[in-house]
Amino acid sequence: MTTETQAPYPTHKTMAANTTVIGQQDYDRAQQVKQFDESKLGVKGLVDSGLISIPRFFIHPPETLPDLRPHTKPQTQQQPIPTIDLSDLHTHRRSSIVQQISRACRTFGFFQITNHGIPSAVLDRTIAGIKAFHEQPTEVKAPVYRREMGTGVSYLSNVDLYSSKAASWRDTLQVKLGPIPAAPEEVPEICRDEIVGWDGEILRLGEALMELVSEGLGLSAGRLKEMTCLGGRVMVGHYYPYCPQPDLTVGLTSHSDPGVLTLLLQDHMGGLQVKHGEGWVDVKPVPGALVINVGDLLQIMSNGEYKSVDHRVLANSNREPRVSTAVFFNPSNREGTYGPLPELVAPEKPPLYREFTFSEFMQRFFTKGLDGKALVNHFEL
Repeated sequence: MTTETQAPYPTHKTMAANTTVIGQQDYDRAQQVKQFDESKLGVKGLVDSGLISIPRFFIHPPETLPDLRPHTKPQTQQQPIPTIDLSDLHTHRRSSIVQQISRACRTFGFFQITNHGIPSAVLDRTIAGIKAFHEQPTEVKAPVYRREMGTGVSYLSNVDLYSSKAASWRDTLQVKLGPIPAAPEEVPEICRDEIVGWDGEILRLGEALMELVSEGLGLSAGRLKEMTCLGGRVMVGHYYPYCPQPDLTVGLTSHSDPGVLTLLLQDHMGGLQVKHGEGWVDVKPVPGALVINVGDLLQIMSNGEYKSVDHRVLANSNREPRVSTAVFFNPSNREGTYGPLPELVAPEKPPLYREFTFSEFMQRFFTKGLDGKALVNHFEL
């Protein structure tokens, strides 16, 4: 449990005393952000302290906040994210599955998969392990609270806390899975076995997905694997606690993912939304399903055939936390050159993007932070 001296934000006890003081002081955002970060409380710690209104640096400008009013179209008319059944992957129906995935990558940039071969018990254990880590006391989590990944493991709130215009209401555990994974003893013991087991399952499934998206572009099944796209893997375990003012902030700001593919396991709470056309579509949790989305690098490598799309997570208005875990697949060859694949370039289809090294690509990502499609736009010709 945290103390009020650790978290100088409005709680039931401090709100009345602070109301008159806040208006008399100049607001120093940088100092408030630094104080929050150095407390190592995370958003979960703020909630546990009895906070009833969110700190000012979490408040987003109205024009960037989700429109939480009911959809103008009836929900039945909202086109859902495709759900693709992989149960017949190794039969004559494989070509049909390839076509479905190719269509989803070209139109939505997102799809869900069922019958993917990972037992539901493993899905449940993985979510439970991430939840258990985040619900430990602050003093237990504090030793791994850091912004650098030298050990391959870090717990933090908002990877772009210091560069974003406004913070988001979530905490994250990051674990490097490849090419050089975090040492087992660095991974928190409370979720160590779950994370190691999850990586084994994801590596197998990731290889199958890379083959399917390759074939959907008319390439050989092993084309993306040859380019080390399975080798660089980072797992993030997000925890979205109850937010007392969910209309003023978000759980995760609108952005597209930088890498090749992202594989997401979400719990039953919902809140993930994908940009489609001029509106946003809810990615409703499907029991036992995983969510797959195209990253910026795959959009570039496909020369714009596949689309990486903006997505966001709403702030959690429920007392029950939302928990998810994502694995980002990236090339392990950081000095390799990437750009539109030669097979997908022709006189009538010239390259849309310039070539670059993966290290240059990721350096640009960390410079710009989570900012819509700015990364892809930067490499356009």
